[in-house]
Amino acid sequence: MIPVITLVGRQNVGKSTLFNLLTHTRDAIVSNCPGSTRDRKYGKAYFSGQEFIIIDTGGMNNSKNGIENNITYQTTVAIKEADIVFFLIDARSELMPIDYNIAQNLRSLNKYIYLIANKIDGLDVNLSLNHCYELGIKNIYPITASHGKGISKLIEKVSMNYSIQKSFNNINFFKEKVNTVDTIKDKILIEKNRIKKVFNPCLLQIKLAIVGSPNVGKSTLINRILGENRVVVYDIPGTTRDSIYISMKRNKYEYILIDTAGIRKRSKVNKTVEKFSIIKTLESIKNSNVVLLVIDAMQGISNQELSLLSFILKIGRSVIIVVNKWDNLLQDNRQTIKNILNFRLGFANFINIHFISALYGSGIKKLFKSIHESYELATRKIGTALLTRIMKAAEEEHYPPLIRGRKVKLQYAHVGGYNPLIVIIHGKQVTDLPDSYERYLINYFRKKLKINGTPIKIRFKEDYNPYVNKIKN
Repeated sequence: MIPVITLVGRQNVGKSTLFNLLTHTRDAIVSNCPGSTRDRKYGKAYFSGQEFIIIDTGGMNNSKNGIENNITYQTTVAIKEADIVFFLIDARSELMPIDYNIAQNLRSLNKYIYLIANKIDGLDVNLSLNHCYELGIKNIYPITASHGKGISKLIEKVSMNYSIQKSFNNINFFKEKVNTVDTIKDKILIEKNRIKKVFNPCLLQIKLAIVGSPNVGKSTLINRILGENRVVVYDIPGTTRDSIYISMKRNKYEYILIDTAGIRKRSKVNKTVEKFSIIKTLESIKNSNVVLLVIDAMQGISNQELSLLSFILKIGRSVIIVVNKWDNLLQDNRQTIKNILNFRLGFANFINIHFISALYGSGIKKLFKSIHESYELATRKIGTALLTRIMKAAEEEHYPPLIRGRKVKLQYAHVGGYNPLIVIIHGKQVTDLPDSYERYLINYFRKKLKINGTPIKIRFKEDYNPYVNKIKN
């Protein structure tokens, strides 16, 4: 059983900094702006040869507004999943009512609880820890996550405690779902299978990034697909700050769903945390196999979304346009929206468009059929002989233009890569071919190979003549 460590605490106490330090990544956005983390984020860490799952959570507070309630719900789920809880406080500030509330809730749990006094650098440790005892948690560790101070001692203690006695605290959590299991041995086996299913990215086939402008329904779509409130959804732009990776299985196929922050116009992006969010979104697109570009049916497709689409196609990812909130449109307006989309997407008419309602679930089944087809087309093995025949047929139908009065010779073609499909064409003077002929070849390959929803890239390679220098001499 892989032990799970959940990081909890109020806003801006350094949870994401500690998460990045323990996992040796920069996956979590770190900012002085409170509330940078809103969903739970998973990562792996290794202490003394023991593998751990680390869960970063959003900052908790006593606010009763909708988005804060959603963040608290996500944190509560993460605590239930945990064997060990790292409760972080800011050693440089006084304890707040929310700190006492969190401590009271944690003390009632049968879990390993560690009180982490962060930001201890430059302070008198003994003096700074005096008020920590008010929280009633005996395991107190002073650290500075940003500098790595005190981390080795904490890790050593956690590893030693866990190696002496494995925690079985998740058993009670699973009783609600598994009433037929009677023995601890069976319950541990179920826990192992759950960890493998949720956290092992090597088993997942398709990385599916959901991108778009703020408030178009990306997180709602994720929750609809999963059938649970996995990510925070609230009716204000910018609810999602970080890219959240979630594993799932559907119809025997395994996926990683990537919920991303909404991308706005550059002129409207003024906060540092939002700039980091955009960088994370672009990285998620690069790491994906298929991208769902979600747009609002009421707004149509904006210039910013067209720019995002161009970026997706440029890096060669399969993409599907998802028109969400289709249920909000009157029947008379739907055809108008379709006509506008077809006109504005004329440069990428090979892309599949789906009209859905993430809120009510309509259109999701057909959407997943297109997702799987796009992935298969982008990774399908194609032989050199077939590509060469198609290339020759294209050449016969439309000969390449003369280059400096000389005829271009297309000799053979082969695959240079997948996802996207890259076709390498060898020949003489092929590197001087105009862009128009390259587009012709791409469209011809697409038609003959019946590839929709994914880009095709062509690379020309000039054949080298070993005798050219000898002739000159």
